[in-house]
Amino acid sequence: MLWIINIRNTSFLWGHLGEMAATDQNMMTKKLSSLFVYFHLFLLLVCSKPVPHSIVRFLPGFSGSLPFYLETGYLSVDETNDVQLFYYFVKSERSPEEDPVVLWLTGGPGCSALTGLAYEIGPLYFKVEKYNGSLPTLTLNPHSWTKVSNIIFLDAPVLTGFSYSTTFQGSMTGDTLSAEQTYNFLRKWFIDHPDFLSNPLYVAGDSYSGFIVPIIVQNIADGIEAGHEPLMNLKGYVLGNPLTDPIAEGNSKIRFAHCMAILSDELYESLKKNCGGEYVNVDPCNVPCLKDLNEYSKCIEKLNEAMILEPSCSETYFSKAKEMSSGRRSLDEKSSDFFLSPSSIPALYCREYGYMLGYYWANNKNVQNALHIRKGTIREWIRCNRHLNYKFELQSSVQYHLNLSARGFRSLIYSGDHDMNVPFMATQAWIRSLNYSIIDDWRRWFSGDQIGGYSTPSTYITISYLISPFSFASRANETILLESDNSSVFLSCRYTRTYSNKMTFATVKGYPNSAVLLEARASSNLIESITEFAIHAYLEYPDVHFEWRL
Repeated sequence: MLWIINIRNTSFLWGHLGEMAATDQNMMTKKLSSLFVYFHLFLLLVCSKPVPHSIVRFLPGFSGSLPFYLETGYLSVDETNDVQLFYYFVKSERSPEEDPVVLWLTGGPGCSALTGLAYEIGPLYFKVEKYNGSLPTLTLNPHSWTKVSNIIFLDAPVLTGFSYSTTFQGSMTGDTLSAEQTYNFLRKWFIDHPDFLSNPLYVAGDSYSGFIVPIIVQNIADGIEAGHEPLMNLKGYVLGNPLTDPIAEGNSKIRFAHCMAILSDELYESLKKNCGGEYVNVDPCNVPCLKDLNEYSKCIEKLNEAMILEPSCSETYFSKAKEMSSGRRSLDEKSSDFFLSPSSIPALYCREYGYMLGYYWANNKNVQNALHIRKGTIREWIRCNRHLNYKFELQSSVQYHLNLSARGFRSLIYSGDHDMNVPFMATQAWIRSLNYSIIDDWRRWFSGDQIGGYSTPSTYITISYLISPFSFASRANETILLESDNSSVFLSCRYTRTYSNKMTFATVKGYPNSAVLLEARASSNLIESITEFAIHAYLEYPDVHFEWRL
């Protein structure tokens, strides 16, 4: 960084020197000493590095001042190649000095942390209404994880969201490098925020973060064992619909489609017979298998695989791309020509309509000024950058889970049971492959005096939708009671299971990829998710069992 000091009136300095020459020696010595002290302080003030973060008290689109602490900033994770990662930090609304610190990474790779902040687990979300050209409206999320945890929403890897590099070499990243740079980010962040160093630390994410988060956690654990400062209080990690073993997850889609009545019994049996359970790496000479897979493709052609109950509304407005004529993010990155015609605008009932509102909001100059975005570092904000210079290195992250479990770290793995991209049955399979014994299995829960389903007395049980908010009630007899303040509740559950390696697996009924994604439709105001509170419980009371009473 280049600083230019402009001293307009140099006669001020020489005048003082002349005045001092006319006085006695002692007086001159004192004045010289004072002058150099003031001049030194002036240089420190002007030449010191800028503060890496800023407090945001107001956001365009939100009425009034923010009722929570929001901080934004950049941290350099590669000085040589000038890689700057942007983050949003929201303090816990309850007890920030004691509550866990959670690092949240959205999947992709290349999807902005704003997705987590304003569409998933953060304190804000966009009010989904017909766009009229004005700035989209933000409103509060009553079930934000920030109610009981401090969360860092990180734009990672480089070229994601507002993160950038001024060099071509710095724009190149991949699974290993992204995890390493995120670890470097955490070290610098805690140096800058030493008051949070003793707080429990969890690393969390969804989708493709299933590859990255375990590597980050292992890097942190290795750093702790090596005595690298600052020493973080790492407790574990949380993953939603995590990509873990793409081959196994791809093969499980056939079984998932049959279980969800997408495939007929006849086609399913024929696929099993002709393909032998291998649907990803298919022998090109196996004609019967290829024919069956062609029929399968027809069955899912118009299906929204991320959430099979929702209409297929792909982000088609990303397909109209143009080459960037300039910009410093990447030499081959493309910038999307959003919404050039009415046909490219998603329908109001589509989840993608909410993403469109986020695009208009994040690219607004007043918004970027409020977030303290560095001018000239990006040409255009895109929710998910599909043009990263990214090296896909990992084939599976199962070994990382095995290593971390052996070192005693807790983990929570949860799956939306309507996500076909990462089917829950594939996640169950790799967890079973770890060969840990089950210490807490099925347990029933009640809705009124009727059995509502089965769960386990484990870290928490999962609930999907309700009509009124839930809240924590009290702690009694080593059980946390989560009580409804309204009896008008639609409730459904699958199960959780806890293993001896401190890993808990849970399915969330009716949820997509990611399972914590809030409904983005305008008609969903009456439907709220309490999955967030279940995860709060996991973070807050690691040694306590939970049950639901309605």
